[in-house]
Amino acid sequence: MPQPDVNYLALLVATVIAFALGALWYSNLMFAKPWLAAQELTEAELKVRQEGKSMPLMFGLTFLAWLVTGYVLAHMVDYTGATTWMDGMQTAFWLWLGFVVTATLIHGLFEYRDVRLYAVNLGYHLVGLLIMGAILAAWA
Repeated sequence: MPQPDVNYLALLVATVIAFALGALWYSNLMFAKPWLAAQELTEAELKVRQEGKSMPLMFGLTFLAWLVTGYVLAHMVDYTGATTWMDGMQTAFWLWLGFVVTATLIHGLFEYRDVRLYAVNLGYHLVGLLIMGAILAAWA
């Protein structure tokens, strides 16, 4: 199978934007309150949970996860022949639906997670993937 032509600058930009989206998505400006409520946590309790955790490591791994996601998405954008931002978003949507939604649903069901937590997290991944798909296809 031939290797796809990945635009690494587009991949880096898409990764930075998807990563930065998380800061906005889980902020008080957007979904921090429903996210905390779904976990039955207050902001103070969250801060206690974060004590002793390596936040730089967590953020670094999150960035790496988005980078890998973007790299795989770039392959799929190339494979599907997506060349417009809309084509890239469509590719990203189907991958989100087929893999992210289903995988997190399976875990969410057996972990008895609140549906609000599922919705907030899925929304973040959907928007992140749509942005990445648009950038990777249009900037190919």
